[in-house]
Amino acid sequence: MVSVIIEVVGNLANKLGIIIMLVFFLSRMGVFKKLILKRVISPYERILLALIFGGIGILGTYSGIPIMGSIANSRIIAVMIAGILGGPVVGIGAGLIAGMHRWAIDIGGFTAVACGVSTVIQGGIGGYLHRRVGNKTINTWYPLTAVIVAEMLEMLMILMIASPLSSAVEVVKIIVLPMTTINSIGMVVSILFINNIYGEQEKTAAMNAQLALNIANKTLPFLRKGLNNLSAVKATKIIHEMTSIDGISITDRNRVLSFIGDINTGLATDRPIEDSTVLHAISTGENTIVSMVGPDGRNQSVIVVPLKERNVIIGTLVLFKDGKDSIGWVEEELALGLAQLFSTQLELSKIEEQSRLLSKAELKALQAQINPHFLFNALNTIVSYCRISPEIARKLLIDLGDILRNNLSHYGENIDLYTEIKNIKSYLNIEKARFGSRLNVRFEIQQDINCQIPPLLLQPLVENSIKHGLAPKEEGGTVVIGVNAGSQGIYIYVQDDGVGFDPNSIVAQEENSNSYKKIGLRNIDKRLKNLYGSDYGLKIESQEGKGTRISMVIPDYSEGYGRMAADGITG
Repeated sequence: MVSVIIEVVGNLANKLGIIIMLVFFLSRMGVFKKLILKRVISPYERILLALIFGGIGILGTYSGIPIMGSIANSRIIAVMIAGILGGPVVGIGAGLIAGMHRWAIDIGGFTAVACGVSTVIQGGIGGYLHRRVGNKTINTWYPLTAVIVAEMLEMLMILMIASPLSSAVEVVKIIVLPMTTINSIGMVVSILFINNIYGEQEKTAAMNAQLALNIANKTLPFLRKGLNNLSAVKATKIIHEMTSIDGISITDRNRVLSFIGDINTGLATDRPIEDSTVLHAISTGENTIVSMVGPDGRNQSVIVVPLKERNVIIGTLVLFKDGKDSIGWVEEELALGLAQLFSTQLELSKIEEQSRLLSKAELKALQAQINPHFLFNALNTIVSYCRISPEIARKLLIDLGDILRNNLSHYGENIDLYTEIKNIKSYLNIEKARFGSRLNVRFEIQQDINCQIPPLLLQPLVENSIKHGLAPKEEGGTVVIGVNAGSQGIYIYVQDDGVGFDPNSIVAQEENSNSYKKIGLRNIDKRLKNLYGSDYGLKIESQEGKGTRISMVIPDYSEGYGRMAADGITG
């Protein structure tokens, strides 16, 4: 018995090479890569995947080893990979193709029904794993464990369905160890090939993120002046020069503001929008990718991404590529990233426009909060992480988006304290990425406490502590943000152990020095006093060489208790 098992292991290992080679060649094909990297697979593509892997499953049957009327095979690898990559429908479809063939062939033997049914179930198990792993690098422990469980299930079904039972028992004794061992190895190797595709995707995504940020840096001076013909022309020219996109257009809701490229389209600068794809994106707010025949009769692909301002569609970014289905995930990610950054820049342009209508004090507060230098420093920090750690770069982009979104959504109305604290945490994530171990942060926030505070109040204080308190120190230091309830209201403070200063001269310095104007302490002090009275200004405690503590009291805190603890901001 042992010698037979060893012989089956050797023969099955030799046959396994055929399946692995097929998976390897598939993983190197551009069409296949594009198919499995798509977030949404069409019904036609599902059928195609089921047919491909169902065919490989059939090959796994034919390359199997006949054992006492049964077949030791590697069919499970194909059908489970089908499910992992395409979902339950693809997995079960591939399982039906390979399973029905297993049941129908002449050499099926007395285990044909049990093995055919098991093959369908194995495809379904792969589909379940798809829901766990999605379109990303696959942890090999998942499919490895699934193969072992599926093989045990197949052996159990042989024992339950195949007849006579005595023959089924003998077959299971021989094939259970070879099939479980060899197919587990084959599955791990195949998953490594698939993971290589996702690895290439992550590297390309990192390069795309860096490219989008570089483009955004160059378009910032133009788009911050608003969406118009001049800014659109400059932006499309920059995109065309820095990418391999064949055609780029920017529109508002009614007209084509600019078009540049080497492709014939229905869009012409300063003409009404007549393209149905662009009109659909404007009316629905949905990203749209289509393939079409251009005015010159050539196939082309287009992606249309809406540009938004406070969730209101104000125009579109349109990218064209020559050829049918030539817009892949690379172009899609680039378009989405650019549209998000452009939308942020256009919102900044609205802030500048509204800032001109605000009082001088409000303008200073806004500038203290949304500092162009912080934006450029943040972008440069994210760019530096794109190559070395795309995941960190992605998280920092989310934090930057949260900061800008929160800053852009309030004009004078009070906001919840917990919202301001969350915004500060996003800001500090970016600053910690810049300063590394030189910056430590501690929150000392009392639970079950909340209140309404003016916007643009705390972040300038935190920014001041980092920029003017800790940055000059070679070893850095710690910033503490604290909130607790007192007899007069809610006590809020920002403290650091930085270089400190002479608080008696801070007002005079702020009046006479450009650098201190950026600190904004005098502005915040005046806003607090205007809102709550002369007793509620900033209290500044500082000692040169030892640090600074700036505190304030918010008198009205009758609402909002319990919310901060529920949101997890407890320090």
